[in-house]
Amino acid sequence: MEAVQARMRLAKALSLLGVIVTFGVILMGAWTRLEDAGLGCPDWPGCYGHMVVPDSATALARFPHAPLDAGKAWFEMVHRYLAGGLGLLVVGLAWLAWRLRHVPGYPVRISLALLALIMLQGAFGAFTVTLRLWPQVVTLHLIGGMTIMLLFLWLHLRQREIVSQPWWSARMARLSRPGGLWLFAIAVLAGQLMLGGWTSSNYAGIACQGIPSCNGQWWPAMDWGEGFHLTQSIGPSYLHGKLHAEARTAIHMAHRLGAVLLGGALVVLLWRYRHDVDVRPFLGLAMAAYALQAGLGIANVLFWLPLGLALAHTAGAALLVLAMTAAVWRVTSLSRGLAPRPSGTDPEEEWVNA
Repeated sequence: MEAVQARMRLAKALSLLGVIVTFGVILMGAWTRLEDAGLGCPDWPGCYGHMVVPDSATALARFPHAPLDAGKAWFEMVHRYLAGGLGLLVVGLAWLAWRLRHVPGYPVRISLALLALIMLQGAFGAFTVTLRLWPQVVTLHLIGGMTIMLLFLWLHLRQREIVSQPWWSARMARLSRPGGLWLFAIAVLAGQLMLGGWTSSNYAGIACQGIPSCNGQWWPAMDWGEGFHLTQSIGPSYLHGKLHAEARTAIHMAHRLGAVLLGGALVVLLWRYRHDVDVRPFLGLAMAAYALQAGLGIANVLFWLPLGLALAHTAGAALLVLAMTAAVWRVTSLSRGLAPRPSGTDPEEEWVNA
């Protein structure tokens, strides 16, 4: 019994640590991208064939076509070290989930989903380098990081609930399905995150000068077909982007319109639950995160994407994802009923057998 409880406490602590570490990995990835260090190491998983950044002579001998920039290489390797540590954390949680699989209601499937996703995310990290910052892969890499973070939070919330409830209520606990309005808001948020990744990976963050107008026009010349052409050729380096100005303007404007749509969806949700004391605080937090993110987006346009503000914009997106995850968890957890304890079953025996 004590061993099971110790494993539960450890798993709960590790899932919370996972949220924090993933947040840091996302920011480090953004910083690496903003420093143009995504190709600081031309190979993967090492750097010029080594697990630490080598000296210039060693790097030149191995990759003569890719001169070493030690600063950028270290940016990339620190990001990889953090991601590797996160992978070990996920493996540990998967092992604990297997040991706790007999605990009623323990989220084994979420732990295994995290393990599968972290392996896929590692593949995206490798393809980011080998496909030379191909925007499709860079965008998926960002979305993968956000998804891993929200799964860590969801896992932690589930673990907290199991620890805080009697064992028999955990057995039959099931999340209710969110309503259509929630699903719409979730879909818009997911789309906006993808647009943000697409904007960043195609270097379209400063395609528009001024706000709310763009380059002095309310509806400037835009090439939507080229901006959202998803079958770009693989081979050339996409560092600094390959699209022409009108295509980047279309991407930038789509991201702005997505932000407006997301804000509208959150306002409607907040109005819908304005009298619900259980859900309203969580939606208020999500709305505050959205307002912060919108303000950072405007500041990035007005000040031409300075490094600090651009990094804060990524952090704002991560905070918005966390806030929305908590809000969805809250609304879906309210309508769950408790199952009666099966007769003739000893709760102590259940936990000990686990």
